[in-house]
Amino acid sequence: MGIRSLIFLTAVVAYGCSSSSSDAPAPTPPNNNPPPVTPYADFMRGADLSFLPEVEAEGTTFKNDADIQKDVLTILKERGCNTIRLRLWHTPTNAHSALPEVVAMATRVKAAGLKVYLDIHYSDTWADPGHQATPAAWQGLSLSDLKDSVYLYTKKVIAAVQPNYVQIGNEVNGGMLWETGRIAQLGNFIALLKEGCRAVREVAPSAKILIHFAGTSSADWFFTQLKTNSVDYDLMAISYYPMWHGFSLTDLKTQIDGLIAANNKPLLIAETAYPFTLGYNDFTNNILGNSSQLIPAYPATPEGQKNFLLAIKALLKQNSKGAGFCYWGAEWVAFRGPTATNGSTAENMALFSFINKELPATAVFADP
Repeated sequence: MGIRSLIFLTAVVAYGCSSSSSDAPAPTPPNNNPPPVTPYADFMRGADLSFLPEVEAEGTTFKNDADIQKDVLTILKERGCNTIRLRLWHTPTNAHSALPEVVAMATRVKAAGLKVYLDIHYSDTWADPGHQATPAAWQGLSLSDLKDSVYLYTKKVIAAVQPNYVQIGNEVNGGMLWETGRIAQLGNFIALLKEGCRAVREVAPSAKILIHFAGTSSADWFFTQLKTNSVDYDLMAISYYPMWHGFSLTDLKTQIDGLIAANNKPLLIAETAYPFTLGYNDFTNNILGNSSQLIPAYPATPEGQKNFLLAIKALLKQNSKGAGFCYWGAEWVAFRGPTATNGSTAENMALFSFINKELPATAVFADP
């Protein structure tokens, strides 16, 4: 702006200040009440209960907040939970998370009036950013044969489970089905991902397809690759654990809003969890055990856990494409006794106390 313009502007301002109120235009009041955001129509209030068959096999039972023994599904549904996430491994070393167990759990979930969210790991064990081992049955296959295997296997499991939501791969930051499908071999990874999506569309066209990324660091690049390469999916899914993905919920909201705006797709927090204590209820080392892993505003107390989850829910609902959340390890209590070294590594983050009683945090499942 030049000197002449500044002089003119000063004169205008001075005139405006000396004019009578009847001559001056009425100021525009600040918008302190912006229009409310319309929440996502099918907002997920979910819980991952993949450990439940293993936990129940040890004779573990659960109680609601009134000390009444009930099925976990009943307890969560009564609080407003609407979706249950189930992990599927290809050929695990035991029956847990194998297809027969997942089909049985899916049947039970539907009978309880809840939706099924199928999390396909495409591995015989845990798949995450540091592990994406190809199932033993598919080892040594060419890319072409691996694509066929993904397609046929996905069709088979979708037909058997008949889920409402399908996650193609778990935390696929580094790709899937290593070594062939590593993210560094982007074309291979995209091709494998597309085969899984194609199978879902053919068998269950009404099911929603999710692609799952751990955290938000590099998520913008990742989801841009899916858009650039025309991957056919419905919802972005991320994991958010403060100890790994950042301690600022303000930053998380900014990142979520940015991903939604850039990709014009709904976003779900597919995994989150938070402790109600830093104590232990068995001799198994826990994932989280000290205050440096916490957000200071949310201490490791039952109320701190509850308030953290309510804050996560609130920030998602502030965006019309915030599609919901799913709590991980809700039922993973210390199910093998107080001295077990092969029990739960997250009993202090379950939604049930050390006497397996419902915690206040289940209030997060209420609608709205």
